[in-house]
Amino acid sequence: MSRFVVGITGSSGIIYGLRLVEVLSSSGHEVHVVLSDEAKLVSADECLSEAELISLLRRIASSVYGEYDFTAPVASSSYLVDGTVVIPCTLKTLGEIANSIPSTLISRAALNSLRLRRSLVVVVRETPLSTLDLINMLKVSLSGGVVMPASPAFYTKPQSIQDLVDFIVGKVLDVLGLENNLYRRWEGLKPTQETSLCARFYELVDS
Repeated sequence: MSRFVVGITGSSGIIYGLRLVEVLSSSGHEVHVVLSDEAKLVSADECLSEAELISLLRRIASSVYGEYDFTAPVASSSYLVDGTVVIPCTLKTLGEIANSIPSTLISRAALNSLRLRRSLVVVVRETPLSTLDLINMLKVSLSGGVVMPASPAFYTKPQSIQDLVDFIVGKVLDVLGLENNLYRRWEGLKPTQETSLCARFYELVDS
């Protein structure tokens, strides 16, 4: 069993973080979640109410901490973890990590992973990106982290929102070195019997 920190910040795409926690926990891993105040607000608008969100996380995660709870075990690099994932990751949090500013428990946990050469994945879900954002991504990459924009693929012939979410979560698991079958891997162009979301979007087939 491995131990991971999952930071959920206030960017759109809260469902990415929830799904990652769910998959990691169901696979028997120890998952410590750090939830930002802004994430609670975003979740209330696009996913779950604050009460529902916290209730779900307490049910599927090993521990849940607030973003300023520096008494949490994961605040210290001596509390060894196998990796940290910030998903979704705001540009503010990206900037804190890139410039070594541990002002929240999320950025602190991420920096701890970089200091110990453990896996760090930041799933940025913002567009467009400024030159400063790109420089911050480069800094994280040069420091040993992996920058993964939340860019779901369509070659997998997704049939639902969950398929799109699982593609990103599956990619995160790939980076962490964890086997998974959350998405169909590329094997070249092959005809399939599945109806694409694109076709349904343009009403070319019956939905």
